[in-house]
Amino acid sequence: MAAIKAINSKAEVARAQAALSVNICTTRGLQDVLRTNLGPKGTMKMLVSGAGDIKLTKDGNILLHEMQIQHPTASLIAKVATAQDDITGDGTTSNVLIIGELLKQGDLYMSEVLAQNSGYDLQETLVKVQVEHSESKQPVGIDLNTGEPMVAADAGVWDNYCVKNQLLHSCTVIATNILLVDEIMRAGMSSLKG
Repeated sequence: MAAIKAINSKAEVARAQAALSVNICTTRGLQDVLRTNLGPKGTMKMLVSGAGDIKLTKDGNILLHEMQIQHPTASLIAKVATAQDDITGDGTTSNVLIIGELLKQGDLYMSEVLAQNSGYDLQETLVKVQVEHSESKQPVGIDLNTGEPMVAADAGVWDNYCVKNQLLHSCTVIATNILLVDEIMRAGMSSLKG
């Protein structure tokens, strides 16, 4: 009997590496949003609801509860972090920062593991990949048949390349919007003082 695989026709399907890249970038985006409000000198964030209500806070728990997070991985991280706060009364922002850093470090070691698992000399392969990337200024991977670096676009690997380009674009848009909110906050605070 053959296995049946049903896929929602409206669902987006991504390869494992592309999905992992999206998850890591999403987590890093969430980490970047919360990083600036950590500690006593953390910056306040302004939340505007659909009804126009404004909240000023730097509490990670409130931010995560109020944000409308759509991405499943980011939503899961937010639930874990807010559960931490519900149990201990603190640690929401720290939890998100630690998870983001763990995924970031894991992403750095993936190319090393790929080289090791392919049976090629780890150090030599990584040096070749870094040289190829610096020369071509394009995403570079490892050809598992030869152990040599390859430019992803030249090898016909487009989905990962397109996903990363879209992610980089989205991250800059998000960062611009966050900086805009910070500018509005500064203008509002200076108008209150003056």
